[in-house]
Amino acid sequence: MPKTISIDPITRIEGHAKITIHLDDQGKVDDAFFHVTQYRGFEKLCEGRPFYEMPSLMARICGICPVSHLMASAKACDALLAVQIPETAANLRRIMNLAQIVQSHALSFFHLSSPDLLMGMDADPAVRNIFGVAQQHPYLAKDGIALRKFGQEIIELLGGKRIHPAWVVPGGVSDPLNEDRHATIMAALPEAKQIAIRTLDWFKTVVDNYREEIRTFGNFPTLFMGLVSEDDNSLSFYDGRIRIVDSTGNIVADRLKPEKYQDYIEESVAPWTYLKFPYYKPMGPEGVYRVGPLARLNLIDRCGTPLADQEWAEFRSLERGAVLSSFHFHYARLVEILYCVERMEQLLNDPEILSDHVRSYASPNRSEGIGVSEAPRGTLMHHYKIDENGLITTANLIIATGHNNMAMNKGVKQVAKHYINGSKIEEGMLNRVEAVIRTFDPCLSCSTHAVGQMPLQVQLMAADGEVIDVLQR
Repeated sequence: MPKTISIDPITRIEGHAKITIHLDDQGKVDDAFFHVTQYRGFEKLCEGRPFYEMPSLMARICGICPVSHLMASAKACDALLAVQIPETAANLRRIMNLAQIVQSHALSFFHLSSPDLLMGMDADPAVRNIFGVAQQHPYLAKDGIALRKFGQEIIELLGGKRIHPAWVVPGGVSDPLNEDRHATIMAALPEAKQIAIRTLDWFKTVVDNYREEIRTFGNFPTLFMGLVSEDDNSLSFYDGRIRIVDSTGNIVADRLKPEKYQDYIEESVAPWTYLKFPYYKPMGPEGVYRVGPLARLNLIDRCGTPLADQEWAEFRSLERGAVLSSFHFHYARLVEILYCVERMEQLLNDPEILSDHVRSYASPNRSEGIGVSEAPRGTLMHHYKIDENGLITTANLIIATGHNNMAMNKGVKQVAKHYINGSKIEEGMLNRVEAVIRTFDPCLSCSTHAVGQMPLQVQLMAADGEVIDVLQR
């Protein structure tokens, strides 16, 4: 008889989701789905709010990556004001965003994914967790804590608090960087750099233990999308132009204007998840693409810092074209952490970084503004429209996790088909189905919004798990 396996909830991710795996009457996987079961609806909640509140409000979408939303939102508001913010303010924003990337990547790699890498996919789940890592590999656990602390403390030094800072404002930032805080950040850089280097060195010694996972974890041709810098197509998290490459590494589209995203990105919905499905518009629904660390390292011509450039070159040598396996999101995160530390050092050595000129003032000069930046998980888009009083009439947010939705579903199906046979289902098999989702590091708290009438399914279940009734909208 056909059978459905449900993994509910998916563990060690940010937010609430489940996976259903559908077996045929021979016990083979017929299909698999990644269901995002929570609904937040921030786009609708924004309507009627003054535009200048948006950065602070959007920072509260997520406790994991508040700075990412702060950046994209502030850039959208800059566009509404039609101002060019001071270069010092732009560089200070860049530093805070880089600190956000470091602390979020550290959380993903050390806290959420390292249990699988250190103890194995088939290890007892009672020890395959962060507590098991702390007990069996305390050096790695301490490095993860230290790296996350490094990123969070920089956010606090710049923005006044570690979570939901309001320092980034329309037109720039609210306060300049002083000498004491500058010295404190500079003093913390060497240790963070050493942690990044030794973690990369360690990871490269164990990655060959996961050849089968590398071969089957979201390893298929897709497009890759993200920002590259304006001047030399290097790694850029704060600004630049959109580039799209295919699975061979060839450029499909280049120097696309981020504010014209609706020309090349379309969104669709499905009745079994609250997460939207963006795709590359010129190719229709077959235009599946990935964003985030793996995509960014596939897109760029170089990182732009000495040590990260060396690591990037080694990373790209994994494949002749683009690196396709989603397992290598882990590797890419570590390269990006090293880049972020190096890039912060470059920006902090700019003699103008202590300038007092950090904000441009204006009233709204446009009725529509779009802000795009790179969040830890990939490209983040905020699109606002306002009325004559500066109140939000429409908001559209495309979150990195949403960009990856089609690829995550394809990845779940690929892993399930490879590892699961209905005649014998083992915990390690199911853990691998979860683990492919962890490679993307989805943040579901900030990625589910509204588009038309959202699907809704309510199941009434008995104490033994039997579904008694189903109501679907």
